Amino acid sequence: MSTTEPDALLGPADIRELAAALGVRPTKQRGQNFVIDANTVRRIVRTAGVLPDDTVLEVGPGLGSLTLALLEAADRVTAIEIDDVLAGALTPTIVARMPARADRFALVHNDAMQVTELPGPPPTALVANLPYNVAVPVLLHMLATFPTIERTLVMVQAEVADRLAAKPGNKVYGVPSVKANWYADVKRAGSIGRNVFWPAPNVDSGLVALVRHEPPTTTATRREVFAVVDAAFAQRRKTLRAALAGWAGSAPAAEAALVAAGISPQARGEALTVEEFAAIAEHKPAVAAGVAEGSE
Repeated sequence: MSTTEPDALLGPADIRELAAALGVRPTKQRGQNFVIDANTVRRIVRTAGVLPDDTVLEVGPGLGSLTLALLEAADRVTAIEIDDVLAGALTPTIVARMPARADRFALVHNDAMQVTELPGPPPTALVANLPYNVAVPVLLHMLATFPTIERTLVMVQAEVADRLAAKPGNKVYGVPSVKANWYADVKRAGSIGRNVFWPAPNVDSGLVALVRHEPPTTTATRREVFAVVDAAFAQRRKTLRAALAGWAGSAPAAEAALVAAGISPQARGEALTVEEFAAIAEHKPAVAAGVAEGSE
């Protein structure tokens, strides 16, 4: 870990002063809640297991609270910020508060969902306080786009954290759970109180840790597997025979695919592992080949 000034991180007064100077007010539209507690951002970095040789990718750095803490611990940090004012202020904040590490920082001013390339070395870790309204799509896009990301720690709304980390059979197990499990082992890694944010959100926050693993061994593509997942949970109370009728072309065709995959047609999506969804995708009826496939 590099040596930095003890006051290099942003505290509550620093955050408000910086925001006032920029004329910034956090917006619900972009799901912005800025972390104002230095102990919390250091805890996030510690929980993420950031190493001195890591290149860390951060999404939604805001005013730079977590960014500075990441620069203390990592070799390099690349941050993606969509907001024009925040993007313009981030590098000057790094230079002013952590000049010795400023050359280790890179900014990508863009919508995270549109980013497919990054400057510098490929990222080895993703650590972010994700905007709540786009947390799951952004997380899945990053994991799909940057396979060098080995470890991830994201802070999201508590109920989203529960869904991401849920196992088959859990009542909140669903599309985010299955898709995240395609890429990684997922678990809850702690909770974050509301009082460390400005403005304080109306919901609790949770940390989710992901460690990348090889995707399931299957002849189906990720898109084909995700199409089955989307279809299964679009009508999650229905049996898979009924829920997958549109995907397969008919209920009997769905039943045939399920039987061929070794899955009970009376089962529901919430009971299946990602490997079982992959097995179903492998037996997609030929007549359904033109059915639209799922998202990343």
